[in-house]
Amino acid sequence: MRLSQPIYRLKRKAKLLGRDENIPLHAALDRVAAAEGFKSWSLLAARAPSPAEHLYASLRPGDVVLLGARPGQGKTLMGLQLALEATHQGKRSAFFTLEYTERDTLDRLRRLGVQWMRFPELFSFDSSENISADHIVASLATQEPGTLAVIDYLQLLDQKRNNPALATQVETLADFARERGHILVFLSQIDRAYDPSKKPCPDLDDVRLPNPLDLSLFSGACFLNDGEMRFRRLS
Repeated sequence: MRLSQPIYRLKRKAKLLGRDENIPLHAALDRVAAAEGFKSWSLLAARAPSPAEHLYASLRPGDVVLLGARPGQGKTLMGLQLALEATHQGKRSAFFTLEYTERDTLDRLRRLGVQWMRFPELFSFDSSENISADHIVASLATQEPGTLAVIDYLQLLDQKRNNPALATQVETLADFARERGHILVFLSQIDRAYDPSKKPCPDLDDVRLPNPLDLSLFSGACFLNDGEMRFRRLS
């Protein structure tokens, strides 16, 4: 059964319903589930696609996507879930990280109930200190179209002085993705000035940019906060 809205929006609807009618959250969730044709929220949740599945279904070959969130809001897990969703669809995926060690990443995969060594032919992990646009292009050059790569994270790509400027690297990777039909997802920091009491989710204005970058290079942007996910196409 197809839901009328993504599950994160249904959760928000239930929270508002509970607040407006002064009923427990579990009762509000069950009422929202009933309106969707399910006997209970637990049954709806079991049948509903995950946020990563929903986002992956919205992506197209050649996409270059910004995935932004504050620390602790799940952007790394979402990136890994996207990579895993690609493998579930029979596509290759790669996780490039300048932030985490292999052990850190394996721990996060275990939290998802996954042992990535079971499918090394479809998933690759790279924590090289040399990660840059040229390194990523070389790693993906022979991969088939539709390969999804997660880059963790945007603001670290030009941390080494001998690397090209961030804008140059993103432009190189965007051109490469379009030419080869790959999907690139850049995890991104959010500026500390972002105030969730004023906006339920960050947006492009909240992306932390210590160095100049034209955000129109991205074909889509996804932001996470407090269990909510918002994705929109930019081109």
